[in-house]
Amino acid sequence: MTESNTIIWAVIMLSAYLLGGIPTGLLFTRLFRKIDIRKFGSGNIGATNVARVVGLKVGLLTLGVDMLKGALPVGLGMFFLHGETRNFLIGLIALGAIAGHLFPLYLKFKGGKGVATAAGAFFSIAPAATGLALLVFITAVWLSKRVSVGSLTATLCLPVAVWLNRNSLPLTICAGVTAFLIWWRHKDNLKRLRKGREPLIGR
Repeated sequence: MTESNTIIWAVIMLSAYLLGGIPTGLLFTRLFRKIDIRKFGSGNIGATNVARVVGLKVGLLTLGVDMLKGALPVGLGMFFLHGETRNFLIGLIALGAIAGHLFPLYLKFKGGKGVATAAGAFFSIAPAATGLALLVFITAVWLSKRVSVGSLTATLCLPVAVWLNRNSLPLTICAGVTAFLIWWRHKDNLKRLRKGREPLIGR
């Protein structure tokens, strides 16, 4: 990797973290409803809780922008970076954006659950693999009537789908780390699922 590529990568990596950390759900709920979304519903700043508390339109807006936070820096990395280390660096950029959403500097490192930002990042990396994960998500949500089940199931299949789609070990490892982080951030959901207390869609 040349010196210029190193500088470009460092800038994109830092930008990915800072962009990923923008608390979209918190900003939109303050803008449209003058509330702190962290004090309502599940307390999460992600699109699902925003949709439950504020409404579907704001929830979808949050979802779209959260996805863009992952897609944009990864897309820039794929455009500018070249060479043998390209996939490794792109994986790090994706993890930077996802880590920003999970551990945002702006909120004292207490962020969302990373699903939408991860989806955006991997849509740029491997559209076919992300499409397969989306089908798994839709099927799991339809069967369980719970968004968290869809998210957890989709992230489980993501590493396999990325490997089949891109045949890249660095990107597959990135998908595996992403799945681990998302499952870890869903630990409260897992506890509620075990107790049968995880809310159904619309409740």
